[in-house]
Amino acid sequence: MYARVMERITDVAIAGVLWGFRIAVVLLVVVGSALTLGGGRHSAESWLSLIVSGAVLGSIYALIALGYTMVYGILRLINFAHGEIFMAGTFGGYFVATALSGIGFLNLNPITSIISVVLMMAGAIVVSVTLALLVERIAYRPLRNAPRLVPLISAIGASFFLQYTFRGFFGPGIYAYPTVGILDAQVPLGIEGFRVKWIDVLVIVSAVVMMAGLFLFVQRTKLGTSIRAVSEDKATAALMGIDVNRAIVMTFAIGAAMAGAAGVLYGLIFRQVYFFTGFVPGIKAFTAAVLGGIGNIPGAMLGGIFLGQVEGVGPTLFLSGLGVPSPNQLRDVIAFTMLVLVLIFRPSGILGERVAQRA
Repeated sequence: MYARVMERITDVAIAGVLWGFRIAVVLLVVVGSALTLGGGRHSAESWLSLIVSGAVLGSIYALIALGYTMVYGILRLINFAHGEIFMAGTFGGYFVATALSGIGFLNLNPITSIISVVLMMAGAIVVSVTLALLVERIAYRPLRNAPRLVPLISAIGASFFLQYTFRGFFGPGIYAYPTVGILDAQVPLGIEGFRVKWIDVLVIVSAVVMMAGLFLFVQRTKLGTSIRAVSEDKATAALMGIDVNRAIVMTFAIGAAMAGAAGVLYGLIFRQVYFFTGFVPGIKAFTAAVLGGIGNIPGAMLGGIFLGQVEGVGPTLFLSGLGVPSPNQLRDVIAFTMLVLVLIFRPSGILGERVAQRA
């Protein structure tokens, strides 16, 4: 009886602490936002620029998050090597861009610049897909029927292996992406004080097109139906004549292709790549996948866009009014605080509960 009472008291105390944490975060957001907006410290053009920056970041996070959520949906495995697949694609795009720049093709004229970006994406996708298929075949497939902890450890090992393999081949230095002149030009919007570059438009449009294409592929094609069937029940899908291995391999390939394309977009935005490039964007993309509902493709898209907006707009909106100096330096804190909040209060994510109910 005494043990039950103490257990009940402990549960109530923990629930009280969690609710207190939730209330404190809500108060911080509400009060900070009210002080920032009431103070009139930022113009409408500044807010529009922050929103565009958030959309760019969110688009990249969403493309990377799709790989996490697709692999989890079909194997119930968190592919912690996915950030390194993204990094490999960034390297692949860099070397293609360097080669094109070396022969003068990259910035010869607008048409060659567009062709160069397409070639960079193609090279990055080839590198990412090849590496992802090797990881799946060597590190994951032999452990497919093992206890869940075993492939998880293998995924972490694959992540470190790829990081330090790239460090061994290319060194610890930072490689600077060549400049694509046409993408650095300003979009003529006619709004004074509000500047958007063509690279921002390229990132957002490319992400929307690729995400829409992926959604239609999964929902409307025979192979997409096979992938969804395998994610529901591998044994039943195999009995129905579906090639389970092919569906899993295609899932890895599609996720890697999205990550490779995101790697080129990331390189064009931030202009650098090195062996550790994939770690932080990978963790944030995982946060986006969890936020949207891990295993849910629309959820990964929504989670990535939402996280990008919170990271782009949130520091200024939440902290500027509270007198915090350099609030943008704390955007990583906000992103990972969101991950903690989601795991505590809604571990199924924004759209994950609907999937669970249908299943």
